[in-house]
Amino acid sequence: MAEIFTPFLAAFILAYILRPAFLWLERRRIPSSLAAGLTVILGLAAVTAILSLFIGLLKTEIPLIKAQLPGWISNTQAWLGPKLAEFHIDVDWGTLKNTASQKISEHISDNADSLMSTTIDTVLMSGSSVITGFVNSVLILFVMFYLLIDWNQFFQYVKNLVPKRAQETVHHLAMHTDGLLSQYLNGMVIVVSIMSAFYSISLTLIGIKGAVALGIFTALMIVIPYIGIALGFTLAIVSALLQFGPGSEIIGVLVIYGIGQFLEGFFLTPRLVGERIGLHPVAVLFALLFFGKLFGFFGVLLALPISAVSLVLVQYLWSIYTQSSWYQK
Repeated sequence: MAEIFTPFLAAFILAYILRPAFLWLERRRIPSSLAAGLTVILGLAAVTAILSLFIGLLKTEIPLIKAQLPGWISNTQAWLGPKLAEFHIDVDWGTLKNTASQKISEHISDNADSLMSTTIDTVLMSGSSVITGFVNSVLILFVMFYLLIDWNQFFQYVKNLVPKRAQETVHHLAMHTDGLLSQYLNGMVIVVSIMSAFYSISLTLIGIKGAVALGIFTALMIVIPYIGIALGFTLAIVSALLQFGPGSEIIGVLVIYGIGQFLEGFFLTPRLVGERIGLHPVAVLFALLFFGKLFGFFGVLLALPISAVSLVLVQYLWSIYTQSSWYQK
């Protein structure tokens, strides 16, 4: 069931995010159909740019892993060899180094383009996966296109389904939710932009290769609470270790991400996004796991916005409950 609703949920959320761009084009007297088409192209361009970041990171990291592997094994041998010898454990480090290097060479190519080609060839072996992915992609674009054009009509149909006595209440909740999500999305765009510049410039100053791609990737991952920043930080540490080994650059990365977390968590997000969502950290983690299980990657991305909508409903129902005569008796 979740597989059926996921493309429609993705299309709805993407249309909601891109609707300001669509309205901006319409105000320039561009026909609705053309404005919707241009907006969809804009969304595709953004997705392509994000995928390019991943490929850029792969191009930087994969050759470094192959180049540094023999050195890692030698350092491990120097540190671990004497300790194993005390327990009369003999390890053939030369064979281990050659075997590991050979396995890495067999499974990881020198550039990300070949790696992506291998991945695509593997995916193509499953015809149903390709067909399903293609159909879902076309469905998302199709639904998003018509949602952008018929947004007001769609919600008018939804409104007509609501009993007249409840329409005012539903309209109030919808406006409250829309304001909450709009503030969240607008604030996140500004936060991500500022943090992209901060991480990219800072990592460049300490000499990290692929600093711009890594910085933008880390900033984008902010939208996934806790998990996102942990992933970006881990990649930065790995990049520094691969390029410089344990040294002052690692301390530089720690300082950069420490300042970045302080700047984003205590200044930018409270001021630009606000703390109106008001979810407890445990509730955030639960939302990530729950919606991720239901809707996959899109569910992880949309966990907080969906939770914000749910919170509005819960707060409304709680207010009704606490004002009821049954509760007050």
